[in-house]
Amino acid sequence: MIRRSIEKIAATGYVRRAIESQADLSAFKEKPTPVVLAGIFAMAFSYVIGWPLIAALGFVSLQLNNPWIVSVGGPLAYGTSHLVFMLGMYLSGSYYSLIFLRWLTRVSVEKLLLWCHR
Repeated sequence: MIRRSIEKIAATGYVRRAIESQADLSAFKEKPTPVVLAGIFAMAFSYVIGWPLIAALGFVSLQLNNPWIVSVGGPLAYGTSHLVFMLGMYLSGSYYSLIFLRWLTRVSVEKLLLWCHR
């Protein structure tokens, strides 16, 4: 049953193309484009506006004895952080993620095929 499942997965078009083209990670050797760098910056910036800002809002909320500051500002800051991270993934992650997943698919299925045909 496991062998049949692995063979069905290996027969899909995506996996066949990944194996036939010998998908590799050579694209990571290229110099990143300005769009990719902007995406990486956005992802890094999302960490700055995430939990550190929420912690600062909590501190201010305690100092001013006003829980609404962190109650309203915390979720807004976290949501904004998440949206900025998603923008960064959109700008930089999609291209490299697809390359990585194609390579990972090829390597994984080749190893599974070797394992099940022993």
